[in-house]
Amino acid sequence: MRTLVILIHPNFGESIVNKLWLKELEQSPERYFIHNLHSEYPDGILDIQKEQELIESYDHIVFQFPFYWFNCPPLFKTWLDEVLTYGWAYGSQSGYKMSNKKIGLAISAGIDEQEYSADGKYKYTLEQLLAPFEVTFNYIKADYQGFYAYYGIEQDSSVETIKNSVIPYVQFIETI
Repeated sequence: MRTLVILIHPNFGESIVNKLWLKELEQSPERYFIHNLHSEYPDGILDIQKEQELIESYDHIVFQFPFYWFNCPPLFKTWLDEVLTYGWAYGSQSGYKMSNKKIGLAISAGIDEQEYSADGKYKYTLEQLLAPFEVTFNYIKADYQGFYAYYGIEQDSSVETIKNSVIPYVQFIETI
C-alpha cells in the first residue's frame, strides 16, 4: 500500500515542521508519494483531470497543510472546489470516485493546543474547526480518518522540539 501525501503549503521553504515531516517520508518512496500542489501549480491553475487521475490511483490520501486563519490555504480550497466535481466525486451513479478512500489531514498549527478548547482563547477545538473537511469527505463517501496536528510552532520553533513530532506523524499516516 502506497499513500499519497498532498502538500498544500504556500511557504513550504520556511516551514520547519513540514520539511522535517516530508524528509522522513522521502526516505521511503516505495510507501509514500508526495504531491506538492504549490510546486506543481505555481500559478494556482489546477489540471483537474490530472488531479482526479492521481486521486483514483491511491486508496490512502493525506492532505498536509498549515492551519492559519483557522482554515486551510486558498489553494486547498480551490482544489476541493475544482477537483471534487459533480459526476466524479458525487452526484451520479458513475461518481463517488473517492468512495471508501481513506483520507486524513496532517496539520501544522501555530497556536498552542490548549488555546483550541472551550476554555481556551479561541473557544473551539481543532476538531470542531476541521468539521467542514470531515463533512465534505463524508459527503463524497470517503472514509475520513481524522487528523494529526503539531501545535505551538509560534511559541517553540526549535528543531529539537519539532523532531519529536516526526514519529507520531508517520504513525498517524501509517494508520490511514
